[in-house]
Amino acid sequence: MKIKSIVISISLTVLILLSFTHKEGDNAYQNLYFKRISAFKAQQIALLTTIKNSDLNNANDVELIQQAINKSRLQLKGLDFWFRYLEPVVYKKINGPLPVEWETEVFEKFEKPYKREGAGLTLAFQYLEESNVDKEKLYELVKLSIDGIDTYVADSITKELNTYHHFYLSNRLYLLNLAAIYSTGFECPDTSRIIPELKLMLSEVNTMYKVFNESFSGTALSPEYMSKYQAALEFVNLQSDDYSRFVHFTFIRDYVNPLFNLNHQLILNYQVVTKSFIDFSLNQKANTIFTKSLYRGQETKGIFSRVTDKDALAEIENLGRLLFYDPLLSGNNERSCASCHSSSAYFTDTTSKTALDYNKRDYLKRNTPSLINANANHLVMLDGKHISLQDQVKDVITNPSEMGGVESEILEKILSCKTYKNGFKKLLKYTPQDKDITFSHITSVITAYYTKFSNYNAPFDDAMNKQASIDNSVVRGFNLFMSKAQCATCHFVPQFNGVKPPYVGSEFEVLGVPADTGFLSLSEDKGRYLINPAYETANAFRTGSIRNSAFTKPYMHNGVFRQLEEVIDFYNAGGGAGRGLQIENQTLSSDSLGLSSNEKQDLIKFINALNEAIPFEQLPKKLPESKQTILNNRRVGGTY
Repeated sequence: MKIKSIVISISLTVLILLSFTHKEGDNAYQNLYFKRISAFKAQQIALLTTIKNSDLNNANDVELIQQAINKSRLQLKGLDFWFRYLEPVVYKKINGPLPVEWETEVFEKFEKPYKREGAGLTLAFQYLEESNVDKEKLYELVKLSIDGIDTYVADSITKELNTYHHFYLSNRLYLLNLAAIYSTGFECPDTSRIIPELKLMLSEVNTMYKVFNESFSGTALSPEYMSKYQAALEFVNLQSDDYSRFVHFTFIRDYVNPLFNLNHQLILNYQVVTKSFIDFSLNQKANTIFTKSLYRGQETKGIFSRVTDKDALAEIENLGRLLFYDPLLSGNNERSCASCHSSSAYFTDTTSKTALDYNKRDYLKRNTPSLINANANHLVMLDGKHISLQDQVKDVITNPSEMGGVESEILEKILSCKTYKNGFKKLLKYTPQDKDITFSHITSVITAYYTKFSNYNAPFDDAMNKQASIDNSVVRGFNLFMSKAQCATCHFVPQFNGVKPPYVGSEFEVLGVPADTGFLSLSEDKGRYLINPAYETANAFRTGSIRNSAFTKPYMHNGVFRQLEEVIDFYNAGGGAGRGLQIENQTLSSDSLGLSSNEKQDLIKFINALNEAIPFEQLPKKLPESKQTILNNRRVGGTY
C-alpha cells in the first residue's frame, strides 16, 4: 500500500481520545483501563506520524523512530495484563513475536493450521534494524497495531470488566508470563530494555491491583497477596538493569510461584468462572507453577478417559505394560514398542543416531524421542503430525518402516491370548459405546501405561517448590538459561519445552541442524513442512523438553550430536546459519552467544538438575500365551 497523506490535528486527537473515555456508571477499575488505552493509542499515532515524516536513510530519523517505538512499548506494559488474556489473537497484531506464525494451537486438533500474520512493536523494531527498510512496510506494521487496539474497546471485551472473574484469570496468565517470558527477552528485541520494562510493568500492575481492590472490595486481592507482590516489586527494583545479572531463580521461587499459589486460592475462594478458550489446557487445581499437572497437553488414557477407579486403572496400565513389551504388535512378531523405547534409557534409544528400520537393513530418518513427558505436547511427533498419543501409537505400529503391523491381524493375534481377551472384555463396561474390543482399546492402554512415568519431579522442581535446596552452580545455570544463553525464549518454564503460557500451543523452530558434525550440509529432513507446507515451516521441528537430557542422547531430530556440550556449542555459535549454512528462514539468531567455558558448565549443571528420579519397572517375566502356538516363542521386548 502507499502511505496516505494524513495530518493529525489537535481536534482529531481529542476526538480519538474521547472515543475511549469511560461510560457513565463505570468504576475506577474500568476507567483505568480506558485511560491507559487512550494513552497507548495516542502514543501509537505519534509513532505513526514519526515514521511518516522520517527519512530512513538518516540515522537520526531512525533513532527517533526507535525511541517512539520504545515509548509505545512502555505504554503497552500497563495494558499487557489485560490484552494478552482478553484477546490473545489480536495481541499478535500489537506486539507479535513473528511476522508469520503457524503455531500449533490446541485447536489444531479440530481444524487445520492457518497462516496468522503478526505486526506491532517488536516486529517494527526488528525490521528497522534490517537493511533496505521499506517505509510502507514499517508503517503498515504499526498501522495494524493501531487497528488492533479498537478490538479492546468493543463491548464484547469491555463487558468482562464488569465482573471480577476475568481479573483473576488474567492475573494467573500474568504470573505465568512473569515466570516464563517477561524477563527472558522473548518479545523484547533490545536486551538492555528487558528488565527496565519488567520493572515498569510490575509497577503498573501494582497500581491496577489497588484500583481493582477499591472497585471490587468484596472480591479483592488478599492483604497477603498484596504484601507478597510489594516484596516482589521491591526485589526487582533492586536488581541490575542488565538482564544477564537478573536473579531469575530467586524471583520465580520466592515471589512469582508463591503469588501464583495465592492467586489460585483466591480463584477457588471466589469461585471464579472462565469463559475463555485461553484457559482450555490449564488445570484449575494446580497451585504451583512447577507441577506436572499445570496443564494438560494430551488425554493419556485415550478411550478410557473417564475411568477413575484405582483398580480399573491398575488393570489398564498392566495390560498396557504387557503390550508395550509384546512383539505381537509388529508384523513379524519380532519387534515391540520397547525395541526403540527402552525404559532403562528413559523410553528412548541411546545406542545409535536413529533406530533400525523394520527391514533390519536401513535406519530410520529420525532419532527416537523419549516418551517421558510426551503428554506435555498438544501435537505429537517432531513434525506435529498427530493430534493424540493414541494416533501416534497406531501410526508406529502400522508404519512399514517401524513395526510393520496390520490392524486386523494384530487385533486377531491379541485376542488369541486369553489374558488380553479377558482383560479387555472386563474393561468394555468403561467404553459403553463399543460392543467389541477395538484397536483404540489397545492404543489407549499403551499410552496409559507409559505416560504414568511422566508424573515425577526433578530436583529443580523441588527447589522451586521450596522442598529442597540446590547447588549454586544450578542457580547460575538457570539464570544463564533465562538470559544470556537465550534458551528460555524457546524452552519455556515449567516443562522447558516449546509450550508457553497459556499452554495452548507449541512452537516449531528452524535451528539449522546439520547433517553431520562438520556442518558440511543442512539436514535434508524438512520437518514440519511435510505436514504443513509453507516457507516458514521448512526444516522446522517442534521444540522438545530438555528434561532428562542426560539420559536421552543422541540429540536433535537426526541424532547428530552425542554430547550436551556439542548441543550447547551449536547454539552458542548461532545454529546452522552461524556455522555458515545458508538457511533463509532460520528462527534461531545466527549471532554468537559468547558463552564462556564456565558458563557452559553451569548450563549443563542446570540441565542435569532437570533429570527426573523415575522408578522404572522391571520387564515382564513372560508374555501371555496365545492359542496360536507358533506365537508363543516370541521374546519379551522383541529381538531387535
